[in-house]
Amino acid sequence: MKKTKVLISVVTYPLPSRSYDELVCTAGFLEDGSWIRIYPVPLTFMFGMKRDGKTSSYKYTWIELELSKRSDDFRPESHSPVNYDFKDIEVHNSIDTKSNWYLRKDICLKNVWTNIKELINASKAPTNISLATFKPSKIIKFDWKETDRDWKDKWTDLRKQGDLFANKNPEISIRKLPYKFYYHIEDDAGNSSKMMIEDWEIGQLYWNCFDRADGNETIALEKVKQRYDTEFLNEKDIYLFLGTTREFHRRRMNNPFVIIGVFYPKKESQLSLF
Repeated sequence: MKKTKVLISVVTYPLPSRSYDELVCTAGFLEDGSWIRIYPVPLTFMFGMKRDGKTSSYKYTWIELELSKRSDDFRPESHSPVNYDFKDIEVHNSIDTKSNWYLRKDICLKNVWTNIKELINASKAPTNISLATFKPSKIIKFDWKETDRDWKDKWTDLRKQGDLFANKNPEISIRKLPYKFYYHIEDDAGNSSKMMIEDWEIGQLYWNCFDRADGNETIALEKVKQRYDTEFLNEKDIYLFLGTTREFHRRRMNNPFVIIGVFYPKKESQLSLF
């Protein structure tokens, strides 16, 4: 089977379940700039790569592996690894942020949506688009709300039954985020949307800030806000990677998309173009 070359660009925050969909979902770009979704992928694999003696992730790294279209998922971008041990994977070069993300922009910004209603219409049959790069005309605000602090019992029980990718019975090792984070955005037609941010990066940022603040949630939340609100909105040229949840998409919710990644090169002045 021919291998597929993918630039990994998205890793969602994982859930402790043996279900393929609940482990971790990754997404990225093909060489022509089109989106592809890959799941299941074990979190330990995504963050287990070592380079120069240091552990790093596959994010913004070109990889090649055998993939097959998921027969149980109507979304056209959804694929699964043919070999769940990933022994067939080839790891190529990573794309850095030099020249204000120039090489990343060349791949990730080939097809950018600016109107949320048009994107939602494209998510309907027959196209069923479920991944997109979106440029909001305005990010109105960043906020959060408190949520359950413990994993659902069914997820905890499944986790204790054994890891799908390992011969062991681990306890819960993934910390449950006690908050959900949101961007309120406006598109090019003035339509406003509140969209949850579900990528690994914001979850890990919260826990890093929480640990550095010796468990002070107020300080941790303010640090997350400082990055996603003050820093990003003042200094960065923000694009959003959007993806549908399979359940919301299947049920044809009014807006099945959530934010699965934030693309944030620096803002450039017009003078820099000359």
